[in-house]
Amino acid sequence: MQCPCQPQSISGGFVEECWEWDVNAKSPAVQLSPCRRAVYFHIDPILQSEGFNHGEHYWEIKFLEPPYGTSVMVGAGTKQVLLHIGNYKFINMLGMDSESWGLSYKGTIWHGGQSRQYTEPFYEKATIIGVDLNLYDGTMAFYKNGHNLGVAFTGLNKVGVPLYPIVCSTTAETELQLGMRCCRFMSLQEQCLYTVLQHLVDKVHIDTLPLPAFIRGQLKEF
Repeated sequence: MQCPCQPQSISGGFVEECWEWDVNAKSPAVQLSPCRRAVYFHIDPILQSEGFNHGEHYWEIKFLEPPYGTSVMVGAGTKQVLLHIGNYKFINMLGMDSESWGLSYKGTIWHGGQSRQYTEPFYEKATIIGVDLNLYDGTMAFYKNGHNLGVAFTGLNKVGVPLYPIVCSTTAETELQLGMRCCRFMSLQEQCLYTVLQHLVDKVHIDTLPLPAFIRGQLKEF
């Protein structure tokens, strides 16, 4: 099965997103390219700037160099995820506690400090890992080079707080490129709320919008 939104034409109700990595949600050991889509690691994770409460979201991470070392991971987590560990400990940071869910290049998935084998390891340069976060079903599935690897995690619709795309690495000079980003909403109301929010710099400006109070309240919760 191919990834839910195709590279050449977004399909199946998916629309393109244009989020970037958050320059303020990273450790000093992480560097961003000027476009904020390429990330260069020593160690530690980095989050994107806005979390997801609703809808189905798909994004891709391209490994610009072959992964190696203790841990290179992709996944998602809450705003409470640990962004820095002192003394440069080499561990699987995504999934080390209940605040994040991650896939290691070694083929294991992690959450709550527990792991299990999920797929074959991937060591190749230019491998593309897709993440499908479906907050209707509460599932997270991963794709490798466009092929569905199956559901990795469930119950994500019960977390109760926004979830943020995250990548992390314990290996010096790891280079990861943010690729396709798209989303799908089941109702026209959700699509409209999402479109309005995409044109706001920050949610603090919601009260300045010439909209009914009920709609402004929905935007704050979306």
